[in-house]
Amino acid sequence: MRGLLKDKELFLFDLDGVFYKGKENRVKIGGTVAVEAIRSMGKGLCVLTNNSTDTAKTVWSRLVELDIPVREDEVLTSGLLTAEYLKDKYGRVAYYLVGERGLEEELSGFGHNRTFGEKCDVVVVGLDRNVTYDKLDRAARLVREGAKLVATHASRVYAYRTGPAMATGPLVKAIEYASRRRATVIGKPSPLMFEAALKRAGCGKAKAVMVGDQLDTDIEGAARAGIDSILVTSGVDRDPAGHRVLTTLDNVDHIVRLL
Repeated sequence: MRGLLKDKELFLFDLDGVFYKGKENRVKIGGTVAVEAIRSMGKGLCVLTNNSTDTAKTVWSRLVELDIPVREDEVLTSGLLTAEYLKDKYGRVAYYLVGERGLEEELSGFGHNRTFGEKCDVVVVGLDRNVTYDKLDRAARLVREGAKLVATHASRVYAYRTGPAMATGPLVKAIEYASRRRATVIGKPSPLMFEAALKRAGCGKAKAVMVGDQLDTDIEGAARAGIDSILVTSGVDRDPAGHRVLTTLDNVDHIVRLL
């Protein structure tokens, strides 16, 4: 298998289940060896995470603490890209938030203005571990009244340190069902996140590879974007189960065997 990835110029990495597990008490799985090897070969890399509860800057600082040498500009979160998407498509918007502080900070950084139940331009949905019925009901009402519905991502679960934990997808589905409107989804498996990474790196899709632990986000998303992928079995999924992948690895650092 050595040399399998010799023609790849851009390596896209998921975080939860690949570099570490858990949000509050992260347990490192790997990453240092992989990143250093890729860097030494002059190849590009980018972190693609559906994390919307933290800012990209916070995610980067935690990687530094874990001795994973990723640069700040190489971290793309679903929250950052959602804020950027709204600015590019609509300008500065008034938004109602189902989400946490990190997402609010990213949106504010692009000049968007948060509202608290009155009319808004967009309902933005991210992971919200303090969600209430009232918050979901109000979000659905605003969408029925004409607000756009934009989700940071629609994943079912993420790799918590004790196993899979519910992610943003179920919240998005609840609002979609109540409002009879479909959300625009920014993060994986939407091609939008992959296209943003390719554009930033100036790399064609044939020269990129996605390394992730979830079939319905990382692997399926890469396939939709026309990008090859590798399944790392240290997170949510253990078997490709009919999905086309280049190979599977039990630890992300074993990627050095393929370079």
